[in-house]
Amino acid sequence: MAVAVTEEAAQARGRRRRRPWYVELPVMIAIGLVIAVLIKTFLFQMFSIPSGSMENTLQIGDRVAVNKLAAHTGWKPEPGEPVVFKDPGGWLPPAPQGGNAVTGAIHTGLSAVGLLPPGDDYLVKRVIATGGQRVACHGSTLTVDDKAVAEPYLHPGDDSCAGMDFGPVTVPAGHVWVEGDHRSDSADSRYHRDDANGGAVPVGNLVGPASAVVWPLGHFDWFGWSGR
Repeated sequence: MAVAVTEEAAQARGRRRRRPWYVELPVMIAIGLVIAVLIKTFLFQMFSIPSGSMENTLQIGDRVAVNKLAAHTGWKPEPGEPVVFKDPGGWLPPAPQGGNAVTGAIHTGLSAVGLLPPGDDYLVKRVIATGGQRVACHGSTLTVDDKAVAEPYLHPGDDSCAGMDFGPVTVPAGHVWVEGDHRSDSADSRYHRDDANGGAVPVGNLVGPASAVVWPLGHFDWFGWSGR
C-alpha cells in the first residue's frame, strides 16, 4: 500500500508541475532568443550579399556566416581573407528614407537577435594588405611589398588592376586594404584613396572573416575558420 501511495503522489506532483502551453511557449521563445543573441554575439553572424562586387566567390543574395568568435580570440586579418566590415564612412550611398515603420522596426529587432542580416551599412571585400605593407597595381599586376600577388579568385575576365593603376600605397597601422574579387565592379579601397584613411579600413570596423556561404544550399561553400 505504501508503494501505491508513493506512486500516486509522484504522479500527482507531475500533473501539478506541468505548465499549460501558453506559459511554456513564451518561455521557449525567450530561451531561443537568448541563444540566438549569444550565437550572433560570440559565434556566427549572418550577412546578406547585396551586390556583385565579390563574384564569383559570393553571389548576390548569398547568406554568409561571419566568424565572430575569431575576433574575440585574437584573430588578426591577413591578406587573402574575405571579411565583412562596417562602412568606414562614405563607401555606401545614403540609405533610402521612408518605408513602412512597422516592418522596419520588426527587421531591426530580428537583426538585433541575429535572426535576420543587419542593415545596409556593411560591406564584404577581400583583404589585400595589412598595416605597414605597401600595395600597388600597374598594368595587370598587383604587388604587395613589391612582390606579385596571384589572385585565382578573380572574376573571369578581370585582371588584378581592371584598368585602375595606383600606388604604391602604404597601409596605415591598424588598417587593412580591401578589394572585391569582381575587380571591375567593386568600389573598394582603390576608389576611396582621398578619404580620411586613404582608402584603408580600420581594423576596428571589421566584424570578422567570412567563413561560409550557408544559403542558398546550392551555393554552400566553406572558406575555413578564418576565411582562408
